[in-house]
Amino acid sequence: MPTFYDQVYAVVRRVPRGRVTSYGRVARMLGRPKAARAVGYALSALAQKREPVPSVPWQRVINSQGRISTPNMDGGADLQAALLRAEGVAVSDDLRVDLDFYIWEGLHLVEIDDILAGRG
Repeated sequence: MPTFYDQVYAVVRRVPRGRVTSYGRVARMLGRPKAARAVGYALSALAQKREPVPSVPWQRVINSQGRISTPNMDGGADLQAALLRAEGVAVSDDLRVDLDFYIWEGLHLVEIDDILAGRG
């Protein structure tokens, strides 16, 4: 059975280039609607892993108001904005993304079941 962090990474890997989702949306997809903060912790842990989890596009996860909420220590928010802009996502100077335009609708139930069962 995959850990919660592994499940988060599996969902985030499916966010298409040029789209974003929120911490809360990822948590809800995983059946844990109150775990938005835990999704953030999972993504923060990527920077601390000795062996990085391959191809987790962490930059595509923002807060539910459409803002980059990565701490800007060591340039984190600026890096996230730059990575999103490189994918074609418009990020304003105050680090906002238009969710009406760039939001990813998410996974289908079958895909979510596969992730929760460790098949995805």
